[in-house]
Amino acid sequence: MSARFLAELEHMIRARYSLLYLLTWEEDRARRILIDLAVNLKKSIFEWSITDGLRTMDGTGQDPQGRKRTREPLAVLNEILQADVSAIYVLKDFHAYLEAPEIVRQVRDLAIALRRTKKTMVILSPVLKVPSELEKTITILDLPLPEYADLSALLDQTIQSAGATRRFEVRLTPPERDMLIKAAQGLTMIEAENAFAHAIVLDKVLDGSDIQAIAAEKRQVIRKSGVLEFYDVSAGLAGVGGMDILKDWLKKRVRAFGDDARKYGLPQPKGILLMGVQGCGKSLVAKTIAASWNLPLIRMDMSRIFEGYIGSSEQNMRKAVLVSESVAPVVLWIDEIEKAFSGVGGSGSSDSGTTARVVGTFLTWIQEKTAPVFVVATANDVKELPPELLRKGRLDEIFFVDLPRAKERGEIFAIHLRRLGRDPAKFDLEALAATADGFSGAEIEQAIISAMHDSFFASREVETQDILKSIKETVPLATTMRERIAELREWSRDRARPVSSLQRIESLG
Repeated sequence: MSARFLAELEHMIRARYSLLYLLTWEEDRARRILIDLAVNLKKSIFEWSITDGLRTMDGTGQDPQGRKRTREPLAVLNEILQADVSAIYVLKDFHAYLEAPEIVRQVRDLAIALRRTKKTMVILSPVLKVPSELEKTITILDLPLPEYADLSALLDQTIQSAGATRRFEVRLTPPERDMLIKAAQGLTMIEAENAFAHAIVLDKVLDGSDIQAIAAEKRQVIRKSGVLEFYDVSAGLAGVGGMDILKDWLKKRVRAFGDDARKYGLPQPKGILLMGVQGCGKSLVAKTIAASWNLPLIRMDMSRIFEGYIGSSEQNMRKAVLVSESVAPVVLWIDEIEKAFSGVGGSGSSDSGTTARVVGTFLTWIQEKTAPVFVVATANDVKELPPELLRKGRLDEIFFVDLPRAKERGEIFAIHLRRLGRDPAKFDLEALAATADGFSGAEIEQAIISAMHDSFFASREVETQDILKSIKETVPLATTMRERIAELREWSRDRARPVSSLQRIESLG
């Protein structure tokens, strides 16, 4: 357990903080921590829930005054106020009752009155819901996830417990054990225990291959969050045509999340913003970064962040950030970020400032995060982005992704033909690249697929001429949005790095 957190919690109780809000899904673990703390401070400790009422936490299950247990929320607040005892009161899931005006009023009164006593009230909940009247009264604490030592002890306990009921082998070498424990970091104790137990019963052997069982548990964490999606990735940077400058930048940071980088004095990479023309591979790059760095890829769905009841958007963003950090190291992909952050300036009048607060939370997190979460944000329209996001220090670099040049188009044709089961050597790539001037990577792919439909209908193999015909029949985005692309290029000239040396040479020329 984090010594820093325990010390902070103890100092707050000693300093007579009257009202604490402990945010965690690990109720049992939090209870054990609070019981140990009460023993150390020589305080009594009681807990309340709507089902069991108010009772001691020493296992006797008795009401602190020996009377019938108090179950009503308002009544328990009155009893805490009147009790003459040095104690910690733990109220489980009390956030559900903080919408009632009489409860809010009594909590405010308690917060003042308890400062003159040796009583501390702790709201224990997995959901953060604080009414505006109590924002200056409640002190919020996040229970840290289990640390390496906690998970190491849990692994030993799980092996010992499983060994008493079934036969299995432990073939973990010291390095494999270390990797297994590190893979479990970011899980709660219950989730980690489930993952360890699942790895044991899977094949009755616990070895280095069981890291995949831990990864599967982390996928469940992401899926249950409701605001993040897990993506399976396989293709590395070799599947991206052109972009040699960006590829080189990424290759130099492949080891940046390791301990050797910290020892060298390097900070962890924060992330990049990829802005530019639609269909030129920005989303593809996000996927290939994760594959090349051998990290999981999760996508933040901003539409889910802003859905739900009033006040839930801030909670959703907080949850997304916490889950991202819990499964780190990870690549966090935010696609078309400008759609989520547009209209920040008018947020106060249109949505009571919700968008502005969510954006502020996100930007502060990017600036101050210490967890190894590499953010890859993509944008098509830079005008809709808040200036704060573009400021140096938020992200490591801003790259401009332009339409591919002739040589790069040839590489893209070869990549897509190979992916579609064709030998690029059998096609005139130079002619295809020259004819597809102004085509994006997505348009090149669709031109090949369209040509294959025609050749499949004719019951023959696709040829260069089929693809050339498809290209000539297509009106590319570079034509329909010529003015908009010119604006993007002009904006990026002195504000963003080009992703390819060909793009840079042309801009200099």
